[in-house]
Amino acid sequence: MTDMATFSDFNFKLAVIQELMYEQGVLGPRFDVYAFARDYTAREIDIDEEGYEIIPEVRCYFERLEIPAELLLCVERLDQDGGDEIYMQLCPFWDGEDDRFNIRSAADVALLPNLKTVTLFYDDDPRILQAFRRLDIKAAWL
Repeated sequence: MTDMATFSDFNFKLAVIQELMYEQGVLGPRFDVYAFARDYTAREIDIDEEGYEIIPEVRCYFERLEIPAELLLCVERLDQDGGDEIYMQLCPFWDGEDDRFNIRSAADVALLPNLKTVTLFYDDDPRILQAFRRLDIKAAWL
């Protein structure tokens, strides 16, 4: 039986999904918000109307998405960027001008034994960079 990773910081998990699903292509199936909305039957999801905020059902999908622990061995770097595919899936019209996807904790580094560097969305609080650096992770703002 494959062990699944449990994350404490949802935004950290999103950065990992970006790396594994959209950069490396090893976590699938590749999520597409438009296909998801088309096939979703519990209610109609109108991306044109709802896409300026995080679509709750999409957030739920990613919260429940299981990531096999062995895939986490493939992650050596996390580079958050406002144009990352993962954020466009959750909030298709996000402009990158707020902190809704900022990583707030370095605790999940324990799940990524080969992580060496992170580039994080800017935050006024430098403690998150310091937390990564204390764990011997090279950390910088985007």
